[in-house]
Amino acid sequence: MEVPVYREGERPLQAYSIQRKTKETDIQLSLSLEGGEVAVSTGIGFFDHMLTAFAFYGGLGLKLEVDGDLEVDGHHTVEDVGIVLGQAMSRALGDRKGIRRFASAYIPMDEALCFTALDFSNRPFLVFDADMPQPMIGAYDACLTEEFMRAFAVNSGLTLHMKCLYGKNAHHIIEALFKSLGVAVKEAVAVTGTGVTSTKGVL
Repeated sequence: MEVPVYREGERPLQAYSIQRKTKETDIQLSLSLEGGEVAVSTGIGFFDHMLTAFAFYGGLGLKLEVDGDLEVDGHHTVEDVGIVLGQAMSRALGDRKGIRRFASAYIPMDEALCFTALDFSNRPFLVFDADMPQPMIGAYDACLTEEFMRAFAVNSGLTLHMKCLYGKNAHHIIEALFKSLGVAVKEAVAVTGTGVTSTKGVL
């Protein structure tokens, strides 16, 4: 069930709420591009930490509750959060009129340096180049970072390029990736005009 926070035909208020339930996950998510409370509970502590960092550096309000099949592993939970977060982002952006659209960010964390470049183009694509030196951070499988980013990009209509230039600690690499995503999203969704940022006139 999706619950818009604006009436059809009106400019979106840059917020959206979604509830999505499958046999693997039950997710309730509210997203505001204008900021607000950040409260995240997925059952995976490190993932909560990453989503909280993403929302903070993205200037986003994010309320997220997830009941997932963690007795299997974290894959469904992480990927499905990416799907729902991406859908909420796309709905909150509405027709995308006035947004800056493009942005990029370098973020260092200790020995790691990561880069994100993105375009809210409505042409989803992911390029992900980040090796993970350690396979697990607590109960979080490091390889799921790419799965989350792919699900988020596809469902938000985002062209997303991410790269770890160097790093030896998977915790630092993943955190720098999430933070760089947040910083870039904050810049890209900023309203700087009135029309669509495209020579075609539509995204």
